[in-house]
Amino acid sequence: REAACVEPGGGGISPLGPSPPMWYHRDLSRAAAEELLARAGRDGSFLVRDSESVNGAYALCVLFQKHVHTYRILPDEEGFLAVQTSQGVQPKRFKTLPELVSLYLQPSQGLVTTLLYAVDREETATDDRDYSDGEDDKPPLPPRSASTSTPPGPETPTDSAPAANGLSTVSHEYLKGSYALDLEAVKQGACALPHLNKTLVASCKRLNGEVDKVLSGLEILSKVFDQQSAFMVSRMIQQSVNQGGDQELENLVTKLAVLKDLLSSIEKKALKALQDMSLSSPCSPPPLSMRHSKAIPVQAFEVKLDVYLAELTKIGKSQKYTLSVDVEGGRLVVMKKVKDSQEDWTTFTHDKIRQLIKSQRVQNKLGIVFEKEKDKSQRKDFIFASAKKREAFCQLLQLMKNKHSNQDEPDMISIFIGTWNMGSVPSPKSVTSWVLCRGLGKTLDEMTVTIPHDLYVFGTQENSVCDREWVESLRAVLKEHTELDYKPIAVQSLWSIKIAVLVKPEHENRISHVGMSSVKTGIANTLGNKGAVGVSFMFNGTSFGFVNCHLTSGNEKIARRNQNYLDILRLLSLGDKQLSSFDISLRFTHLFWLGDLNYRLDMDIQEILNYINRKEFDPLLKVDQLNLEREKNKVFLRFAEEEISFPPTYRYERGSRDTYVWQKQKATGMRTNVPSWCDRILWKSYPETHIVCNSYGCTDDIVTSDHSPVFATFEVGVTSQFVSKKGLPKSSEQAYIEFESIEAIVKTASRTKFFIEFYSTCLEEFKKSYENDSQSSDNVNFLRVSWSNKQLTTLKPLLSEIEYLQDQHLLLTVKSLDGYESYGECVLALKSMIGSTAQQFHTYLSHRGEETGNIRGSMRVRVPSERMGTRERLYEWISVDKDEGGGPKGRSTMVSRVGHEYVKSVQHIECVLKIFNKSKQDASDSDPSICKNSYNNPAYYILEGVPNQSAAALSPELLPSPTSTNPQAAKLPPSSAGARNKSPCAASGPPHPRVGGTTGSTLTRPPPDFPPPPLPKGALEMVAEAPFPKPRPLYPDLAEVRIPAAGPVAPMAPGEGFRRGGGGGGVGPGALDDQSCSVLQMAKTLSESEFPGQPPRAPSAPPPLRGPPMGLGLDACRTFPPRNPITESIAEDMPEEALWGSSSSSLSVGESSVGEWLQKLGLERYEEGLLHNGWDDLEFLSDITEEDLEEAGVLDPTHKRILLESLRQQQQQQK
Repeated sequence: REAACVEPGGGGISPLGPSPPMWYHRDLSRAAAEELLARAGRDGSFLVRDSESVNGAYALCVLFQKHVHTYRILPDEEGFLAVQTSQGVQPKRFKTLPELVSLYLQPSQGLVTTLLYAVDREETATDDRDYSDGEDDKPPLPPRSASTSTPPGPETPTDSAPAANGLSTVSHEYLKGSYALDLEAVKQGACALPHLNKTLVASCKRLNGEVDKVLSGLEILSKVFDQQSAFMVSRMIQQSVNQGGDQELENLVTKLAVLKDLLSSIEKKALKALQDMSLSSPCSPPPLSMRHSKAIPVQAFEVKLDVYLAELTKIGKSQKYTLSVDVEGGRLVVMKKVKDSQEDWTTFTHDKIRQLIKSQRVQNKLGIVFEKEKDKSQRKDFIFASAKKREAFCQLLQLMKNKHSNQDEPDMISIFIGTWNMGSVPSPKSVTSWVLCRGLGKTLDEMTVTIPHDLYVFGTQENSVCDREWVESLRAVLKEHTELDYKPIAVQSLWSIKIAVLVKPEHENRISHVGMSSVKTGIANTLGNKGAVGVSFMFNGTSFGFVNCHLTSGNEKIARRNQNYLDILRLLSLGDKQLSSFDISLRFTHLFWLGDLNYRLDMDIQEILNYINRKEFDPLLKVDQLNLEREKNKVFLRFAEEEISFPPTYRYERGSRDTYVWQKQKATGMRTNVPSWCDRILWKSYPETHIVCNSYGCTDDIVTSDHSPVFATFEVGVTSQFVSKKGLPKSSEQAYIEFESIEAIVKTASRTKFFIEFYSTCLEEFKKSYENDSQSSDNVNFLRVSWSNKQLTTLKPLLSEIEYLQDQHLLLTVKSLDGYESYGECVLALKSMIGSTAQQFHTYLSHRGEETGNIRGSMRVRVPSERMGTRERLYEWISVDKDEGGGPKGRSTMVSRVGHEYVKSVQHIECVLKIFNKSKQDASDSDPSICKNSYNNPAYYILEGVPNQSAAALSPELLPSPTSTNPQAAKLPPSSAGARNKSPCAASGPPHPRVGGTTGSTLTRPPPDFPPPPLPKGALEMVAEAPFPKPRPLYPDLAEVRIPAAGPVAPMAPGEGFRRGGGGGGVGPGALDDQSCSVLQMAKTLSESEFPGQPPRAPSAPPPLRGPPMGLGLDACRTFPPRNPITESIAEDMPEEALWGSSSSSLSVGESSVGEWLQKLGLERYEEGLLHNGWDDLEFLSDITEEDLEEAGVLDPTHKRILLESLRQQQQQQK
């Protein structure tokens, strides 16, 4: 019964007690459960996990005929548990979960099969202590303003059973043997029991050590708050060092008494001390009076007129101009110098400036369209002194337009975000450089640096200042520079992790629905020394979320940091409660994630320092752990980060910024903390929204901490609380959201039915579809489900105006009928769906931070003609000119518009390798419009280590042959504008994508509905070495989808195609807009168990190659699985030589060499385990240890010795 009354998923002890059955997996996700069962592979394998849809409920998962069947176990009103049954069937009730499972272990109980083989939990021995870097050398202290008293001690439930057994053995030994000796001594007149004393001392040995640790940890607190206890505490600690023997038990009893007195009194004494301090020296200064912000002075920009040479000869005049921006007066003065120091000027009011057009090719060039007469305009192009000056000019003009707009509500706001690990010391008197974004990296121009932002968000870690004092100090800094009284709208703390959000006074009434939350990820997920705090709110009609976190430290603890992120994503309670099916990355229009993420650089310290001294950051960013984990889709799926152009912000010598302190002596030995970009700011936005990062850098003059503060500023489009001027729509004026069809591919081994739930702020309540009317699968690891028009409900938005609807988004979640659990969620923008004809959409599905499939379909948003009126947004006033080929150009697509073109028309470029149905082969060969998208790639859904049946997608005809040739591979398309021309990094896979500025000159990690980017030139150049034969046709269904191609493209190796970035605009001819990768590589990338137990390497050794195999046809990676499944495992049965080909010189000692080496030793049985654990190159095998070999499955001591001796001999031969 107790099992039903405790909510799964929270912190603390398991609902089944300290030692739950091994088949109970408490916080296991649905996807991970399916993977464990798939690995078990036997019919009747089962496990029980917590339900993702109902608190207090469970899910019984059973494997039968390679499919996973899920049964919900629900508690009733009395707390009894029962498996959910069909209507009319009497359920069997049980008091506890073990009782329920024991019944279904018997045959013929109504399940699809008898429960036969329990799948046990994967116990991982993790060291929860997080003292690896010296940043936690002091024991963690609770926050000053916390409601709890002292931090709970670490729980060790797994040790309790063996400890109890050991102690009972000691007691039995005394009673069986030593007891008689003590009895004999008492008969002879002894007054002591030495053998019993010895037994008790032995029993309490561990307790003695634990009490010493607790007393040492509380010694500082006792000296501060309880001087009477402090003397006794210090004395006890000293005694434990100097004394022992016969007095040891007596000392333990005394220490326990001292500890009891200290714990019972210290909270009251600390409270009184803090109350006395607050009365004598209050934290907060008197409230500041309200004032208007500083007037922005007139700013002048020296520019040159950009004219053609032919025109210049005719004009014969000076090209030098001065552009003066008067923000307060709403005027732009264009002044040119003529002969004899005379000046000629023209004044344009704000309403006469029609458009700004940024040149994408020339970063400091700007076109301005002026209104000369009614319906007539003139464009002039100016060259600024630098790109930063151009951005400052644009920002000032936007500010001017906004200030003099007749709109009541803003279209755009500016946001400052800062993160800083303060190192447990108070901040310096001045943090001006942080607030004004002055320092290193991408910074603001001095002309605009003092312009106040609309929102300020400050995230801090290891902040020892009390909340009220910290917030008031920030307000004072802002007051000093802006003369505005910023209003704190939210302050949230978790121990020393704090987030504070301040807003301009004029916006205070535009803020609503403020929410705050925190998640602990410290020791045993119960301590708040690590974790996250979050704030969410609505700004008019736009939702914002901000998360500040401090993740696990330590160079080697990548997996722990990844898990910290996933725990925060799942457990942070922010945003609309109706959206509980969606994690926080999909609950907000804009989500910003900042903090000390603690990801490090995997490179030798001396190499790192050399690169930093030369200001060469690209090689370091390629080995940045966060970038590498993002590329593998392990964390921050589809988040964006501005390009880093500042040095690592950790670990500096305190007091200066000239020296990195990278060594620290610890009890366990010398510890190395390589300089790293621990402090980061990332974001994720809905598709077709406006967001531009204008700065991203760090200060160089705040030196109190070993971290430098990091800042970023954003220009963000916002929507108003729309009020219809025409009132509620009549039936004839009602807008409709109609779906023609939806098809989803879901990563699952289940074969249940599914339905879709639709959520949106434009809907009165969420809506559900009917169950899917068709589904198919050719691979046990994924399912393809479809809904026709009849199964999909028509949605009626609350308002029918196009101006309102074009800002709305629709959230979809695909749920199962058996457990009502989500198998994937996504977001769609309505803007591109508006029209009289249906438009296609295509995007990915994710669940709990993992990509779980894809979804596509066609829909339309039908708006009545009388509701079609709209207006231009302020952020649409600036566009980007991509065509530099002629004279004045018209309006172009804005690069800063997120996902602006994708949903409207899923444009795929022509693929040379087409894979179609055999019966349609001849017709399709001549049709360049048919192409598959990588979202359809079955490798997304291959579970690592499980035989799969999609090997037909890589049949021998598709594999490259050393002798085959491809004439088309010789002609390569040019790299698209905006792609960074870098060759693939052999050490770490593709370079990590970064977001460019406002001009689209660098790659952007896209939001949900954004198309994959064009490939860089470096990746395309590899094609000539990787010829492709003609593939055989596969999977007919997609051949019917005809999407226009943009132009012919040569086949290519997918080396750098597996990026998650791209320019903000459309994809030009000759560019490939897909993210393709081999089935094997994609499976490894997306499998949750990717490279488990990857061995540590020496810092100087580069990691083994993680790039995708070269030589596979692009479309071989884009198809749905074949109709006729082949059961062989790709990972096991496909020759590695065929996968890699012979074209890349960097693979000369690749996987096949490892296999040949093992074959010579007669130990080829271990090849799969070594490759699976990342040991795929003989060059790096020299670093392997006995522990690494055991992780790879080499358990025989003799075999281990043979392998290590062989490697040692090879090293000697090379020398």
